[in-house]
Amino acid sequence: IWDKDNYGSPLRRHTVNQTKKLQELYKQDKQIIIEHAMRYGKPEIDKTLYKMKENGCTKIVLMPLYPQYAASTTASVQDEVYKWLLTKRWQPAIRTVAPWYDEISYINAISRSIKMSINKNGKPDAIIVSFHGVPKRYLLLGDPYHCHCQKTARLIQEKLKWPKSKFYISFQSRFGPEPWLQPYTDELLIKLANEGFKNITIISPGFVTDCLETLDEIQNEAKEIFIENGGKKLNYVNCLNDSREAMNLFEELILKNLGGWLENKKRKS
Repeated sequence: IWDKDNYGSPLRRHTVNQTKKLQELYKQDKQIIIEHAMRYGKPEIDKTLYKMKENGCTKIVLMPLYPQYAASTTASVQDEVYKWLLTKRWQPAIRTVAPWYDEISYINAISRSIKMSINKNGKPDAIIVSFHGVPKRYLLLGDPYHCHCQKTARLIQEKLKWPKSKFYISFQSRFGPEPWLQPYTDELLIKLANEGFKNITIISPGFVTDCLETLDEIQNEAKEIFIENGGKKLNYVNCLNDSREAMNLFEELILKNLGGWLENKKRKS
């Protein structure tokens, strides 16, 4: 799944394209600077913040690209920003975009992606929404991630008006000996295949951008598991990536969180 171009990782390629498209929307607006950073990779969060501050940014909106909040994702990004702030005598104002797991624009965008896949590949026997897993103890410690995933799935199912009996939520990417959030995606696929399900549509709405966990773990490995156990067809629905739906969603979230900082700002699209 690795790109042959200069980007290499599909995650990096899509993230760069997302940034470029947002920058294009506001290229005439000298008040707004849009940059991206990676929690684990380059450009690093601290270096990007330094660059923005040097370019005159005194007010910064931070948007972690995780719809559902988790201490290991959203909070981890915010922690890195706050660590950087600790080193600054003059700190820029920081706003963080709240988790957007139930934003109607996000739900609509995911639902449209699923509908497009069904129109192209035919009506499946069932739909699975597969989220990245976390250890179960996170839930017991008070992490809201599991609840956010459940609500996202419910809203998608309601938007699609899909039968509850043929709509499943699962969790992928587990490792280590301790129990993680269940049901596990691979085990669910085996179960459904054994029960006679032949055609499955699967999407990972916890990821905004396609990466190893979607393009390899789901599109390749999960598909292989399903077919080996009697399934016939597994259609993976791509993430929003740099689609028009993604740009509309990001723009809406950004402008909502810029409220009061910029005068008379309206969406460019």
